[in-house]
Amino acid sequence: MGRSHRYFLSLGSNIDPEANLAHAIEQLRAHGEIEAVSGVWESRAVGASGPNFLNLCLSIIAPLETDEFKIKVARDIETRMGRVRDGDRSAPRAIDIDILMADGTPLNIERWSHPFVIMPLAELLPDFVHPTRHRPLSALVKETRAETWIVPRAKRPPAT
Repeated sequence: MGRSHRYFLSLGSNIDPEANLAHAIEQLRAHGEIEAVSGVWESRAVGASGPNFLNLCLSIIAPLETDEFKIKVARDIETRMGRVRDGDRSAPRAIDIDILMADGTPLNIERWSHPFVIMPLAELLPDFVHPTRHRPLSALVKETRAETWIVPRAKRPPAT
């Protein structure tokens, strides 16, 4: 395999979220070295009614290229945990894993506007400049909390 890559991931769940976040983290450990995990944040479901989501961010060092990591790791874990991709992007789910950054390059920019990404990612990368708001993540924390309901749920996710 080639060189290792550093990924920052967003994980979310609103079906048995405590157990599913812990299970997803455990499965990710089999594919790389988890460097850091944010606290857990609770927010309302976006775009549909349903149970609240629990979200966190983590950094992982893995030997796979981004497309391989997305398919062979993130999507595979989602599928094994029962995620169904039926076109309803707001449907409740056991786990959602999004790659936010690969080797310092922001990806999935549309995800970066959500408080459930900003708040936990700011714990891991407080000085990183948001790709569209052009301010450090730490500077966006206060206004993000004022814009929407999101609360810290736990300093450490379950079983980490």
